[in-house]
Amino acid sequence: MRRTTLAALLLLAAPAIAAAQQPQERPPRSVTVSANASVHRAPDRAIVMLAVESEAESAQDAGRQNAERMTQVIAALRSAGVPDARIRTVSYNLQPVYSQPPREPRTEEWQQRIVGYRAINMVRVEVDDVQRTGGVIDAALNAGANRVAGTSFELRDSDAAYNEALQQAVRKAQAQAAAAAQAAGQQLGQPLNIQAGGFAPPPMPMYRAAAASIDAMAVSTPVEGGELEISASVTITYELIGG
Repeated sequence: MRRTTLAALLLLAAPAIAAAQQPQERPPRSVTVSANASVHRAPDRAIVMLAVESEAESAQDAGRQNAERMTQVIAALRSAGVPDARIRTVSYNLQPVYSQPPREPRTEEWQQRIVGYRAINMVRVEVDDVQRTGGVIDAALNAGANRVAGTSFELRDSDAAYNEALQQAVRKAQAQAAAAAQAAGQQLGQPLNIQAGGFAPPPMPMYRAAAASIDAMAVSTPVEGGELEISASVTITYELIGG
């Protein structure tokens, strides 16, 4: 019985012993390199944040005055060539305005109270012709907008620019790997692993003002889009052959 059990155990252990005796296959020799590349493109779209801010003694009057002025602003934007699909309300606030404490020493007990109401309506305007951005801002301000919350620029198709930067980064990485392989007396094989990164930048702010008045816009607003930088990065592991 013991001999039978021992024989069975030896049979079960035989595959494991054989596997342990076999030489372990070495992982392929490799080299890992990283590279970055960037391309520059002129923006082809401007994003303008415009707002109408109104104050009145009652909430109804503040809201009504704000609605009238924003209606005029939107009409002016349409006349300036901005289609309805490129105009979008992003926020609307109606809130009380409170009295401020006196600067002089108080002779009597001071209590904060509501002295009026403020309505703020903000719209996001997309201008597909960057050269017309200044004219669009002027049209809105002349129609009653009294706040420019920000203007930024972007690419409508940033993927194409990113792909070009990515291709340049891959070529740089391949050249680095080939140089390293040659220095080590090896030949460069196929890529074993590729990791890509990088980004297309968020809209680039170029003009910003907390508030603007019609009097301040007597001269047409100059707005320059400049250039956007789109970057890509890669990390590639290549097999080494020879040696």
